[in-house]
Amino acid sequence: MDTFIMIAQLLVGLSILVGLHEMGHLLAAKMFGIRVEKFSIGFGPRIVGFTYKGTEYIIAPIFLGGYVKITGIIDESMDTDHLKKEPEPWEYRAKPAWQRLIVMMGGIIVNVITGIIVFICLTFYYGDTYTPAKATEKYGVTVGSIGKEIGLKDGDKILKVNGESVEKFSEFRSKIITERDCFYTIERDGKEMTVKVPNSMLNKLVSMKGVNPLFSPRFPYEVNKVKKKTPAAKAGLKKGDKILTINDQTTLLFDQLSPVLKENKGKEVRIQVERNGEQKTLTAKLDSTGTLGFYPESLLEEKQVQYSLGASISLGTFKAFDVIYQQIKVFGRIFKNDASASKSLSGPIGIAKFFGTEWIAQRFWTLVGLLSMVLAFMNFLPIPALDGGHVMFLTYEIISGRSPSERFLIIAQNIGMVLLLGLMAFAIINDVIKLF
Repeated sequence: MDTFIMIAQLLVGLSILVGLHEMGHLLAAKMFGIRVEKFSIGFGPRIVGFTYKGTEYIIAPIFLGGYVKITGIIDESMDTDHLKKEPEPWEYRAKPAWQRLIVMMGGIIVNVITGIIVFICLTFYYGDTYTPAKATEKYGVTVGSIGKEIGLKDGDKILKVNGESVEKFSEFRSKIITERDCFYTIERDGKEMTVKVPNSMLNKLVSMKGVNPLFSPRFPYEVNKVKKKTPAAKAGLKKGDKILTINDQTTLLFDQLSPVLKENKGKEVRIQVERNGEQKTLTAKLDSTGTLGFYPESLLEEKQVQYSLGASISLGTFKAFDVIYQQIKVFGRIFKNDASASKSLSGPIGIAKFFGTEWIAQRFWTLVGLLSMVLAFMNFLPIPALDGGHVMFLTYEIISGRSPSERFLIIAQNIGMVLLLGLMAFAIINDVIKLF
């Protein structure tokens, strides 16, 4: 069931985005009187559909894309029969270059508009919830394998990244992904010092499958939910309890808890808790895994900000275009060999994992908005067979006054299709390899 939910979210998200993208081409074509033969969500034979005003609208079984068939265009269908005769007035090739340019930009424009609207709505409805960077200065961080490799230690307090203070704790990580020659300003044992982040560290960071490869905030906690038939349940732990010590060892911070439990796995331990302002002593017999069996609730400060509609429009638009900006910066780092493409890029399997195995509306629509902007950016790349390839040739035609020959466009389309199919195969195979 978990896998089904994950795949279903991916297919629904892609269907929305591809449908809107192709609708952008369709509406632009019809606006200029160009005949549209078919509008399809999915590839393969027709499952259901109908015909309206000369256009066949269908749903096909392979929900990994879609297409719109515009009369008189050299596209991925490689239908060139129309080239054997003079263009009809309703054909794409009969229209002036500026109209054809708008038709080709239609899908990209709709994806950008979709991304902006999604981020505006998310910002207005949910606001922004984050851990302030300064909230971690009291307890410091717990460090993962990559953090230790660059010289960080548990308890270090991260003050700045690249010499700048940040508002959100998450920015300590995001900035070293998009920027080069990074460094942290930290406080350790009351002294400030600098820790450099090698550019090559990005490759390790994106390839790590586990959680917390860099660092995460240390946090005080209380018991949230106790699992049934566990040492915690048998000992009498309750929601809201704060675990002060185990066998007289301090466990006020959550990262202090696990090492103490592992030291005493299979043994009976004394647990000092605070419950409703009073201290109580409980006894638990740990199992062989050295766990108690409860979900923690972080007591670290979280900041919640709500925005007006006007502020949401401004901030949501910024978030949408920031997706493209960050994509460009990450691609730049890949081209500079700071990270390998195979470890940094994801195909459909990798994207499905981001949706997760349960439906969470905020996460789903955030990914839809992000993918909409990424789809717009990728389609704008000047690669034949993509919208950006058509835009490149049409821009040349508008500036020079000369149209590339139909033979040249067919060859370019073939080359582009080979490149795209190769990239798709690479992405899928790469996803499968990452599973193991």
